[in-house]
Amino acid sequence: MPQQEIDLASSPNVAIGAQLRRFRKAKGYTQIELGELIHYSDSLISLIETGQRPAPLTLLRRADKVLDTCGALELLYWSTKGSTLIGGFLAYIEHETKATALKIFELNVVPGLLQTRAYASALIAAAARRGEIPEDKVDERLNVRMARQALLYREPAPSVHVIMDESCLRTVGGPFVMTEQLRWLQSMAGLPNVTLQIAPASLGENLPATWPFTLLTSPNETWMAYLETIQRGYVERDDQSEVRSLSTRYDWLQVQALSCAETLALIRNRLKEFHTMFPITATKPNSWMKSSYSNGGGQCIEIAPGLPGILPVRDSKDPEGPQLTFGTDAWNSFIAGLKSGDFDTV
Repeated sequence: MPQQEIDLASSPNVAIGAQLRRFRKAKGYTQIELGELIHYSDSLISLIETGQRPAPLTLLRRADKVLDTCGALELLYWSTKGSTLIGGFLAYIEHETKATALKIFELNVVPGLLQTRAYASALIAAAARRGEIPEDKVDERLNVRMARQALLYREPAPSVHVIMDESCLRTVGGPFVMTEQLRWLQSMAGLPNVTLQIAPASLGENLPATWPFTLLTSPNETWMAYLETIQRGYVERDDQSEVRSLSTRYDWLQVQALSCAETLALIRNRLKEFHTMFPITATKPNSWMKSSYSNGGGQCIEIAPGLPGILPVRDSKDPEGPQLTFGTDAWNSFIAGLKSGDFDTV
């Protein structure tokens, strides 16, 4: 669906309203019909679409589901609040949401599109402790990062090729957060549109880039590049010689990096190291408690709070059975969603 450029800085309410109107019309819904589907009044939808009222986040999340936008409205919501984002990054996000293909090279940390919420939270909280972003903007930056990941599931989904330096497997957020992150990488590598490779540390001085970069295509198949300095980010479109130079480096990396199978084997070995050092089964029997969100009708779950970065969950009727382990931030987000009605049937 063709989209005009949206100036997020001009008026966030107008930008969100215009996008909501485009998605609604693309689906053929009237304001009344959309309101009935998401349980909001058509008068409120009209005010939002004309930029006269700010859109509640819950309304946008429900509209995303009904209109099959893969989270585009929520991403726009958080992007309009992204005053703490590095300069130039909002411009990159606009191109990223429309890209048909992305080639990402990353050093030291897992790329944002593949981060778990707990992993991203650990990185952003550390930046706040260093004074790089205000404490009251931590959640906004985190939500922007998480909302960007919806592009992995849109239809048609972009092709995403990620090459991570082996340094990206170093521990972030503690062993439990990193364990969840490594499992998530395994899951992401299974998506049909995602290719994951690791550039081994053995490349040493032969690594052709000492800084991260991203190559991406626009809908008209024009390649562009995104790079960052400490101060800001840059989308490079005009200097095609620079884009070609980065593309050549990426092609070399793709050949020299571990294969997809070797990459998954390395991730599995790293997981084994964490399981050996920090077995989750060491949860004390008396640490389990029934969740307040159990329905009381025999379908109960128990949680074991107190472990750093994770929350084990089990079926109270089968205490010796398997446990599911969630990142603490992921669990808190789930509970927040229950309280706000995000999981209501619409």
